[in-house]
Amino acid sequence: MTWLVTGGAGYIGAHVVRSFREAGIDVVVLDDLSSGHASFVPDGVPFVRGTILDTALVERTLREHEVTGVVHVAAFKYAGVSVQRPLHTYAQNVTGTASVLEAMESADVDAVVFSSSAAVYGTPETDLVTESTPTAPESPYGESKLVGEWLLADAGRASGLRHTSLRYFNVVGSASPDLPDTSPHNLFPLVMDALAEDRTPRINGTDYPTPDGTCVRDYVHVADLAASHVAAARALTEGCTLQPVYNLGSGEGVSVRQIMDTVAEVTGIAFTPEVAPRRPGDPARIVADGSAAARDIDWAMRHTLREMVASAWEARGADDPA
Repeated sequence: MTWLVTGGAGYIGAHVVRSFREAGIDVVVLDDLSSGHASFVPDGVPFVRGTILDTALVERTLREHEVTGVVHVAAFKYAGVSVQRPLHTYAQNVTGTASVLEAMESADVDAVVFSSSAAVYGTPETDLVTESTPTAPESPYGESKLVGEWLLADAGRASGLRHTSLRYFNVVGSASPDLPDTSPHNLFPLVMDALAEDRTPRINGTDYPTPDGTCVRDYVHVADLAASHVAAARALTEGCTLQPVYNLGSGEGVSVRQIMDTVAEVTGIAFTPEVAPRRPGDPARIVADGSAAARDIDWAMRHTLREMVASAWEARGADDPA
């Protein structure tokens, strides 16, 4: 049994790859390195450099490595930036997903775990979203992820594709110091890079309808997230019936200001964040109920917020990835 991880040289994808290996499951990585790092791919794991838009390359990779399932992580994932780059976002996330599914069908690979997003919910009217909460994405990124879920569902009806989509929002921390989050847009690396460079971290918007005026999110540790990707893949392999979508959520929200306070505590660097305007495409609050995933795919919040921050700070201190 071998699984292909698209985007497996990225921050989340690399953690998924290592989680598969720890479970004793063979993996192969396909990544164009647009945001990933070749050094994130472990020794001994086959690495194919290329884009998921190259359907022939994806199919060839599936066949040559006798792949039995795909974890589709590769995507352009920045909600705020997607507002300025909608066409690029749709090309990578919608056309790219269609390309992966076409290659899978041609190569007779019939199982996929899709990395979706809680951004599909937009700004929900309820304090706690479940899988049945209406979807109303507010950015091209969220829209593209929802379309990706539709593509999987349509392929399932047409060809019997076994699939599930995992919805999550802010993924943080690190399972290993050599796997930092190097995104130029995510909150944790932005805050920690600022502190490391003797700059003041910034909060984007303090006038949201939340208790302290800053955005409230689920913050989940990347290792916990990766473990559930493996559990979902195993369940599909064993013929288990999974829901089409699962929330990987904490059930509790953490505000950006609370994150800032925890960062100051963990790093020992006292600071007062600068306040900047809101970013387009950022909902005020998204907190998800993860009980269904806990029941079916071994989802659990095994790390505290302090542990998330501490592991991210330790990884930030490691050498820059190649």
